[in-house]
Amino acid sequence: MLKSARKQEKNDEGRMPLLDHLRELRNRLLKAVLAILIAVIGAAFFHKEIFEFLMKPILDSVGCKNGVETMVNGRPCAEMTTNGLLSPFTIALKVSLMAGVLLATPVWLYQLWAFVAPGLHQKEKRYSLGFVAAGVPLFTAGAYLAYTILPQTAEIMLGFTPDNVTNLLPLDDFLDLITRMVIVFGLAFELPLLLIALNMTGVLTGARMLRWWRGMIVGLTAFAALATPGGEPISMLLLAGPLAVLYFVAVAFSLLNDKRRNRNNPDAQLDDDEASPLDLTPEPVGRVENVSPSRPALPGQVSGEADGPGPHRLNGYDDIT
Repeated sequence: MLKSARKQEKNDEGRMPLLDHLRELRNRLLKAVLAILIAVIGAAFFHKEIFEFLMKPILDSVGCKNGVETMVNGRPCAEMTTNGLLSPFTIALKVSLMAGVLLATPVWLYQLWAFVAPGLHQKEKRYSLGFVAAGVPLFTAGAYLAYTILPQTAEIMLGFTPDNVTNLLPLDDFLDLITRMVIVFGLAFELPLLLIALNMTGVLTGARMLRWWRGMIVGLTAFAALATPGGEPISMLLLAGPLAVLYFVAVAFSLLNDKRRNRNNPDAQLDDDEASPLDLTPEPVGRVENVSPSRPALPGQVSGEADGPGPHRLNGYDDIT
């Protein structure tokens, strides 16, 4: 029982052997995968409704109405097609998988935070629920942004279609594209949570993040150009703009957190290579009972103080040693 208590204490402080960390990671991953699997099975019963929801914006934007038109309202259109006998079944699996990952977002985000949380201080662990509460709407916002950007991107890309040419858009390719965009956009919107977690663990300060703002703006713009299909400016700015705003929100939070932390740190104003002042004021040593009261006291020694070896001497040493 004592061994179990010690193990629990180590887990609470985040101090575990490497094998225990690997077991913890395995258990967290299994829970996340199980939650996603359950959500996928549930979404499979409604895959047709989910598919219609995914297809409606792009069909309204670039879908051919009569199946033979090459232009809709003066713009090139595309006809959605499937290829192969197993293609409808594969599409149903992809739709269910994407919906399952989105529905299980609270669970796998919590498992991710729960694996990192033992490395934090006890006071900082209470932010775990806040991490999940902020992570879910951020991921959902990124996924919704991808959902709204794709039809506009499709219009721009199909605008390069030559005259008298019919566009055929395979559903498999479309679902792969929208799945990739939803996941990439959703994870990109988790950037402020990652920065805040690094700040809370003391790895990154708000002042350092603020000094990086120029490089971060360039990096976020480059990431948006790679993440959006075709890299056209409107979609790129629609992704880079919110990411830049979220970055500065994380910087502001980190600066406030550093200010709060420095109020309780007497060495906060010291440089990295500057030593903190030492308190060299001597502290009084308490009196110790003599183990042999019959022995006379030595010169300069108060009667009753211990001068010989014994279990009651202070730390087992006299004043000389």
